[in-house]
Amino acid sequence: MDEPALDFTGLTLSPQKELVRVFYKEMWDHADKSLIPRIFHEGFTFRGSLGPRLTGHAEFAGYVDYVTGALGDYTTDMLVLIEEGKRVGGKMRFHGIHRKEMFGVPPTGRHVWWTGMPIFTFERGKVSDLYVLGDIYGLIGRLKGETARA
Repeated sequence: MDEPALDFTGLTLSPQKELVRVFYKEMWDHADKSLIPRIFHEGFTFRGSLGPRLTGHAEFAGYVDYVTGALGDYTTDMLVLIEEGKRVGGKMRFHGIHRKEMFGVPPTGRHVWWTGMPIFTFERGKVSDLYVLGDIYGLIGRLKGETARA
């Protein structure tokens, strides 16, 4: 976890990058599901960093509950943010305190983390698709206490 998070202080982001920032720093970091309709079209498609493929607000809200329930103090560190046309991509570090079973590993109380690479696709000012490739094997190793660094 040596790579520093981006500092957005004093920056003016494009509308798409700002919505990505809201998604991670306001919605995920505070489990504020009320922001879901502001960020996503109703029938958006989602492939999460932990593997699930979901469609729509309700299914995604369930995923938010699962992740933030399993990981206390869940936080996203935004490391890289790149915009090209109707897409925003980047590199993120997701982390929290392991407090419920994940991937068959009972709660350990350990601070665990993994990296993810999201690609947001925008249509008419909101996200229509979000695909996040995540380092699940690194996370499982950290859950089991086998991997300290990556």
